[in-house]
Amino acid sequence: MKDRYLDELKNDFDSYSNQLKKLKAKLLKTKSPEIQSNIIRQIDSLANKMENNQKQSVKVTKSRIKELKRKSKR
Repeated sequence: MKDRYLDELKNDFDSYSNQLKKLKAKLLKTKSPEIQSNIIRQIDSLANKMENNQKQSVKVTKSRIKELKRKSKR
């Protein structure tokens, strides 16, 4: 199913995933507890964004499926 909004959500998710990979690499390289703490906070924030993105994606997909079913019944 092609949907501009779903594609946008997928692109956002991919972006978050790439950011997580970079933060993970930074976290493994650094020895400073302060910097590690800051990176962990950023990772938590990204994880929350990813979770919300997935929830929104599920809602939109369900909504689009309902629309398609309604149109097919007519």
